Formats: sequence, structure tokens, C-alpha cells
Amino acid sequence: MKITLNRINDDFLFECTNSQGNSILLDNTSQPGAKGVSPMESMLMAVAGCSGIDVVSILKKQRQVITGFKAEVEGERIPVDDAKPFKSIIVKFFLEGNIDPNKAQKASQLSFEKYCSVSKTLEPNVEIRYEVYVNGEKV
Repeated sequence: MKITLNRINDDFLFECTNSQGNSILLDNTSQPGAKGVSPMESMLMAVAGCSGIDVVSILKKQRQVITGFKAEVEGERIPVDDAKPFKSIIVKFFLEGNIDPNKAQKASQLSFEKYCSVSKTLEPNVEIRYEVYVNGEKV
């Protein structure tokens, strides 16, 4: 796996591109007029995307009908010397459709405990929790 990073303005805007040509913009969001996400925000996005792919994949294999899927991710940071790494992350999944709540809960558990490479990379140093909501009801 390889990405390239190119600076595309005179400040802190970078374009990160993968080997397939897909890209995201990273920027210093503490500066006015930022045009990309911060690197730390991109980590939260990566947790949401990785676990989201897992949950949808598992539920589709179980023939669950997903008509809507959304995730919200929040990270709490702590100062460590001059850096501010994540201390904890909470992921909330919101699923809509003809979905067995127990299967949605189990799919989420499997993602975080077994499959999601992003959360597994972070977990030695970051507490990751999750909540699951199916058709507006917390599981």
C-alpha cells in the first residue's frame, strides 16, 4: 500500500492520492479558510469507513436489508508532550431497514474485535467504544 502527498498551495493544503488515483485533501484546520480535513479528522474518518465497510458487508451476507447507514465518530484527545493523540474514540452506527438488531450488534462487535484494521492499529493506545441504533432504537 502506498500513497503520495503533494503540497498544492503556499500554506498547508495537501492532496493525498492512492495508487488508483483517488484522493483526499488534508489541511491545517486551525487556519481560516481551510479546504481539507485535518490529519486527526482523517483518522476518525478512517475508523468510520473501515468499520462501516465491515458492518455493511457482514449484514449483507446475512441477507439483512439496509436502506440507510450512517456513522458518527467522536475522538477525545489528551496532551502528551507537544502532541495531542486520541485517548478514546466512540463510534455510533445508525442503521435503517429490515435489520435484526442482534445481527447489527454482532456485526459491529466483529468489526471492532476482529476485522477493522484501522481500529486494531489504534487500539493499543486508544480506547474504542461503539453504539448501534437500528431504526432509531439503541441496541
